[in-house]
Amino acid sequence: MPCLGRFAALFASSKSNTLYRRQAWRAASAAPVFSCRHREPSSAPSLTRGMTDSNAARYPLLAIPHIQLHGTVDDMMYARFKEQLAGVPANGPIVVSLTTLGGDPEMARAMGDSIRLLREYTGREALFLGKVAVYSAGATFMSAFPVENRFLTRNSRLMIHERSMTSTLQLSGPLNTIPPVLKAKLNEIADSIRIQEEGFADLVRGSQVTLDELKRRAPDNWYIEANEARDLGLVLDVI
Repeated sequence: MPCLGRFAALFASSKSNTLYRRQAWRAASAAPVFSCRHREPSSAPSLTRGMTDSNAARYPLLAIPHIQLHGTVDDMMYARFKEQLAGVPANGPIVVSLTTLGGDPEMARAMGDSIRLLREYTGREALFLGKVAVYSAGATFMSAFPVENRFLTRNSRLMIHERSMTSTLQLSGPLNTIPPVLKAKLNEIADSIRIQEEGFADLVRGSQVTLDELKRRAPDNWYIEANEARDLGLVLDVI
C-alpha cells in the first residue's frame, strides 16, 4: 500500500476549528512526514535526502499548486484566476501560489472573495503559497486565507503599505455646487480608509501583530522577510 502524507490526511479532515487545526498542524509537524505499512529497503532513495534544511517534505500538497498566479494584480490576473479555479479537482484542498509586486487592491479583494465563498459554501480548504514577492495587493489577497493556511517560500518577502490616491479636483461653477463635490471626495477617501482597515484586520487576525502596529508601520512600506513573517504568525511556515 503506498505511503500517505500525514498532511494530505490532515487537509482532508472535515474539522475547521482553528484551535484544533493548529494543534493538528503542530502534532503533524513533530511526527514523521510519511507513514508506511511496509518500509522500503534501506538502499532505496530517501524521499527527503538532500532536503534536511527544508520544510518542503512536511507539506506535500504545496509541491504543485492548482492555481499559479504571477505579475501585476489586475483584471487579467483575475481572469486567469477564475479560469484556473474552474479547472481545479472536485474534491480536496486547493493550493494557490502568487508572485506579485502589487496592483489593483479591488481585484485582489475580488479574488479573495472567491476563496472565501468557496470555503463557506463547500467547506473546502484553500492554501496560500507566496513565492519571492507578495507585495501590496498581493498581501491583500493573502489576507483572504486564515493564517494557518498561509505559507511562503524561502527568501520571499511581504510588503504591506497604505493605499495611495492620485487625484486632481477641479472646482468650477456656482458656489452652492462646490460643497457637494468636496463632500463626495471626502466620502471616497473615508470609504477607502475603511476598506483598507478591514483588509488590515483580516491580514493580522490570528497573528501576533496587532492592528495598531500594522497601521503604524504601513505608511513607511513594511517589508517582512519570510522567517520574520512566520515568527510573527502572519504565515504558518516557510518552505
